[in-house]
Amino acid sequence: MPPIRPWLLILVLAVTAGCQTPTATPDDTLYQDLGARSGIADVVEELLYLIVDDDRINRQFRGLDVASFHRHLTDQLCQLAGGPCTYSGRAMRPLHAEMAITDTEFNALTENLVLAMERNGIATGVQNRLLARLIALYPEVRNL
Repeated sequence: MPPIRPWLLILVLAVTAGCQTPTATPDDTLYQDLGARSGIADVVEELLYLIVDDDRINRQFRGLDVASFHRHLTDQLCQLAGGPCTYSGRAMRPLHAEMAITDTEFNALTENLVLAMERNGIATGVQNRLLARLIALYPEVRNL
């Protein structure tokens, strides 16, 4: 079994959440490289389809308001990438407190985010830059 990759854990946190985002830097290069808000929204949409098909994590998302989740996660990633969006969703720690998210689930969501970015033509270097910003969210999602 391959070792758990920290970047996978971080990405899953952000995606499972739709929650608070660390302050993004004023540099919007990452935002532009992700395709601005529309490109990020496309990645999030693809991610939602992947979540539905993934038996490792789809139960965590049952009953979810899909439109709200899409909007909040798009805003969160947009803000994190240095874009002009403002995340207004719930704080991550309380939102995830009762979910008892495992590292396996976190990694599965991260894998799906990477796949969603690949399917939307996001270059690997750009993916890695976003994942590097998402890693700070891991303790909040896992309630560590």
